[in-house]
Amino acid sequence: MFTLDTRLAAEQAEDQVREQFRKIEEIEQKNTQKVMQAFWDHRVSQATMYGTTGYGHDDKARDTLDALWAQVLGAEDALVRHNFSSGTNTLATALFAVLRPGDTMLAVTGRPYDTLLQTIGLSGTPGNGSLADFGVKYREINLLEDFSPDYDAIEKALQTDPSVKMVYVQRSRGYTTRPALTIDVIEKIVRTVNKRAIVMVDNCYGEFTELREPTEVGADLIAGSMIKNAGGGIALTGGYIAGRADLVEKAAYRLTAVGLGKDCTPSLDQMRPLTMGLFMAPHTVAEAMKCAVFAAKLFENAGFETTPSYDAKRSDIVQTVTFRDPKKLVRFCQGIQKGSPVDSYVYPEPYIEDGYDDQVIMAAGTFVSGASIEISADGPMRDPFVGYLQGGLTYSSGKLAIMTAYEEMMKE
Repeated sequence: MFTLDTRLAAEQAEDQVREQFRKIEEIEQKNTQKVMQAFWDHRVSQATMYGTTGYGHDDKARDTLDALWAQVLGAEDALVRHNFSSGTNTLATALFAVLRPGDTMLAVTGRPYDTLLQTIGLSGTPGNGSLADFGVKYREINLLEDFSPDYDAIEKALQTDPSVKMVYVQRSRGYTTRPALTIDVIEKIVRTVNKRAIVMVDNCYGEFTELREPTEVGADLIAGSMIKNAGGGIALTGGYIAGRADLVEKAAYRLTAVGLGKDCTPSLDQMRPLTMGLFMAPHTVAEAMKCAVFAAKLFENAGFETTPSYDAKRSDIVQTVTFRDPKKLVRFCQGIQKGSPVDSYVYPEPYIEDGYDDQVIMAAGTFVSGASIEISADGPMRDPFVGYLQGGLTYSSGKLAIMTAYEEMMKE
């Protein structure tokens, strides 16, 4: 299936990452225990996995899932719904729920991920219903050269601008090569803000990669996607918002209608995959992290720049490889597609995707469309042409996809 050179390179890389795998398994075990405790405490049963139709009143399954997630995340309340179609949809719901005309959203980790820019009003057509259209102002503070937050600038902004309603934190890297923010760093941001504004964290790609979540260190609101870490590779769609009960209530009002909130969402037949997804999440995330570590070492050994390094502390499942050549980026993504279980015969090409300003190439041979907890790779067609690898339902299958991409690269 693979050339001798590829097999030997993979064996060498795998031998070199055994200690990192052991650390990942320790995190997996402790996070699994946290999830299991929530299942026991809330007495999950067959009855708590049957959904409702219509208005969704008295939906025990939906309410149980909210309670499970609130406990696991250390939050006052949670809103977990299949109605959210993406992480961007979930984040936008939370932003519109909390921010009001005249408020300022202060992004303290630099410019947010590309798909959120039109929601904020930083790109797109004026009058399309962005936050800017509703009079919400936006400011951003870039990270320092060492990729740490500029705490002095955050403090100054809070002191001099009373309109700052929200401090916005993006945990994962987006289309940059910076490291993901660790929980320790997020905790320091929370302490710097010191309750003078709402701290909201985009938690996409970060769940269960560490032993604590942002809400456990004081973040007021977090949001994420069920077709990333949180759904464990089982959820078919959905997202979650969690944190302070009053803010979660506002998000529920935004999702449904003021006065209806959490009590008016039929869960249909989505409760079993969403509940099982939470059960599987710590293990599936660990498998994805192993894939990332293996890929980092394999491509580092081949002379490519990777972030994070194979032995670095991780706070998300994303692995980057810098190619500095558009053809190599395309070849890498095509290799991941070729090694995927679904649509392996397809050759992705760069194209314009809704929500992105540059052409992007996306490889996603996934059982759930666009599920980046499954093995996938993508990247914007702009210098320095970085490939973003994430996911892997099982390390064994993810390893094969990564080896396929490696072999395709070596041919190039």
